[in-house]
Amino acid sequence: MRVPGLMVSLLSLELGLALSPPHATASDCGYLGPAERLTFTPAARTRWLAPLVRAPGPLDPLYGTVRRFLSVVQLNPFPTELVKALLNEPSSVKVDEVVRYEAGYVVCAVIAGLFLLAVPITGLCFCCCRCHRRCGGRVKTEHKAMACERGTLMAFLLLTTFVLLVGMVCAFVTNQRTHEQTGPSVQAVPETLLSLQSLVSDIPEELQTVADQFSLPQNQVLEDLDGVGERLGNLIHSQLKSKVYLLLASVHSLGQALQVSMDHLRALNATTKELQEGQQHLEPAVRDHRERLLALLQDPQCQGNCTGTLSQVHALELGADFSQVPHLDDALYRLKDVPETNFSSMVQEENSTFNNLPLLIGLQTANAVKDLKKAVSGQPEGVRMLATGFPDLKATSRWSQTLGELEECSRPYLKDVQRYETYRWIVGCVLCSMVLLVVVCNLLGLSLGTWGLSAREDPSHSEAKGEAGARFLMLSVSFSFLFAGPLILLVFATFLVGGNVQTLVCQSWERGELYEFVDTPGNLPPSMNLSRLLGLKKNISVLLAYQQCREGAALWKVLQLNDSYDLEKHLDISQYATKMQQELKGFNVEIKDLDLLSPEARQDLEALQSSGIEKISYHDFFVQIQKPVVKTDMQQLSQDLERLVQAQGNSMLGQQLQEAAQGLRNLYHEKVVPQQNLIAKLNLNARALESAAPNLQLETTALLGNITVLRGELPVFINHIMENASRCFMTRELGYFSQYVAWVREEVTQRIATCQPFSGALDNGRVILCDMMADPWNAFWFCLGWCTFFLIPSIIFAVKTSKYFRPIRKRLSSTSSEETQLFHIPRVTSLKL
Repeated sequence: MRVPGLMVSLLSLELGLALSPPHATASDCGYLGPAERLTFTPAARTRWLAPLVRAPGPLDPLYGTVRRFLSVVQLNPFPTELVKALLNEPSSVKVDEVVRYEAGYVVCAVIAGLFLLAVPITGLCFCCCRCHRRCGGRVKTEHKAMACERGTLMAFLLLTTFVLLVGMVCAFVTNQRTHEQTGPSVQAVPETLLSLQSLVSDIPEELQTVADQFSLPQNQVLEDLDGVGERLGNLIHSQLKSKVYLLLASVHSLGQALQVSMDHLRALNATTKELQEGQQHLEPAVRDHRERLLALLQDPQCQGNCTGTLSQVHALELGADFSQVPHLDDALYRLKDVPETNFSSMVQEENSTFNNLPLLIGLQTANAVKDLKKAVSGQPEGVRMLATGFPDLKATSRWSQTLGELEECSRPYLKDVQRYETYRWIVGCVLCSMVLLVVVCNLLGLSLGTWGLSAREDPSHSEAKGEAGARFLMLSVSFSFLFAGPLILLVFATFLVGGNVQTLVCQSWERGELYEFVDTPGNLPPSMNLSRLLGLKKNISVLLAYQQCREGAALWKVLQLNDSYDLEKHLDISQYATKMQQELKGFNVEIKDLDLLSPEARQDLEALQSSGIEKISYHDFFVQIQKPVVKTDMQQLSQDLERLVQAQGNSMLGQQLQEAAQGLRNLYHEKVVPQQNLIAKLNLNARALESAAPNLQLETTALLGNITVLRGELPVFINHIMENASRCFMTRELGYFSQYVAWVREEVTQRIATCQPFSGALDNGRVILCDMMADPWNAFWFCLGWCTFFLIPSIIFAVKTSKYFRPIRKRLSSTSSEETQLFHIPRVTSLKL
């Protein structure tokens, strides 16, 4: 009977601590579990334009020499003003400015012109002179220094021939190298253009891929929404179960206590009525026995201790008067049919209802979840317009189309370049062959002439070999005069083109002067302004863009698109989140089926509360209970009467006393003992009610109050749990979208459309133009020009040397016995030049 009071006290304490501040336990977001880390598919395609590098080779020193020579020829800095005027107003370009800048080339042109005039004229004069047999003759008289002069001339001619041979070999090699590298260089142009077109054309697709991956957080949120109602129900159940289970246990215990108290009360009332009824039957019988015994004991014939026994008979009357105990009819009337409720069944039903709370909340939130899924399935306007709203989308399409057209249009021209390069290669091979012919003639002339000189001491040997050597040398001179003009023309033409490419373009490109020129405002015409062509609001530095592209930066950083494209506006999902929050407000839960206490049970407890059983004077019951049923000990009195029977002399009186004693004993067993048993039962019920009634009233009052408080606080508590759970859910789900926004921001600004191919194309263009084409081109004309100018000493030394290979008309007389006579070899007219 003390258990319910203890449970109610604990329940009151816990409800007071738990329900007073509902936010203390409802702010836990752990029911959702840890948020997942979304894995997005990279939208940026890996693009890397392979750099072209000219492999180091044995010609590198030659290339360096040519560059140093060109740096001496062109001492002027980059002609910024001249190029500016040429690009903006070509008609304003003055010839004197061009000549002043090209002063070195003008000097070279003058030299080439003089060479072109002087060498053929000299050759013509030499030809006329030869026709008159006045040039390139023979040594008429042998003298002592002739051998030294001849050896010196032969050495110089051999050295000159060797220089021509080296130059010719280098010219052949560089000519072939130029021809070999033209093909790959030409093929690299459309490949580079296609790579750039792919980069430009893929930007919208990459942006669309980024926008499409908004479905990842969407699908994750939709997945989390599946079963969210039941998870909320589990959360509410876990938050309330300790209070509800304790309260229902208290209700169950109180119901049992109520049933026990009602049993005691009804037993008390029934026992009281039985005692009153027994008292009514016992009182006349006791009175009759007392009057009869008084008559017998007061008889004069009574012998023995009749007087002592008479005092006991006078006390033979009822002791306890149960008509004096309180009436229980009023309390029983108020507690009529109490308890009407089976508290055990009711508590089981409420437990079942409470345990089904997750399923109940899941059903109640089904429509709200459906609406929320519909809201989540949409796509924010900014994300949907991410690709189409890109500022350079039109420019991207235009540039992609332009690059494609340029690639298509470049192919015929590149074929023409290859064809013309083939022509140039053939001409170069022919001219190099001309130099080779001169070298061969020189070598044959020297060889035959040397052979003729060695055989000249033999009188029987003819001097045809020496004459043939001389004629080969003269043939070399003729070829030199003949080929000098075409050679100097080709050398100067290739020098003028290749030299300007190297000094004006390559050298300025390598130093960064071209980028500085492009970055300087006003140097380029408006039609060539890169920022305007790209549709940018802010001018960009080409040099800085090139450097950033080499580091692998994206176009977003290079083109500074944050000034013309508000990415954060497109990634703003606040309206999307607001719509989700509005839909989350539809998560309203009502627990109508959880009564905790049925109306019938409440009526039972309220009836108990108003029954007044705690006001019943149980003391009056105990007063009567403490009294004996009959004041005289009837068994003792029966024994005393039996002893008096033996002391009587009058048999008749003795017989009457014997009958009276037996009657008294029978009355005791038949009516007094049952009364005593009922009194014991009455005592048990009265004491039970006396101890239980006050606590039962307090517990009933406390339980009804707690139930009222809990039912009143329960909606607020549940709503607070729902608000916190919704807030946790919203924070978690928006976290997925925040992951998407952060990924998009990083992907767009750092990875999409990396402009390395642009810087790679520029670097490859410089390598193709300067390293692979200009360097061997310039080396070719340098070597060919080297050979061309060394034709002059070759002519001189060949003419001078040829005289010593012809027969000598007069020899010096010798005093030695070994001297031989001079003899004359007639001139062969068929070999005359």
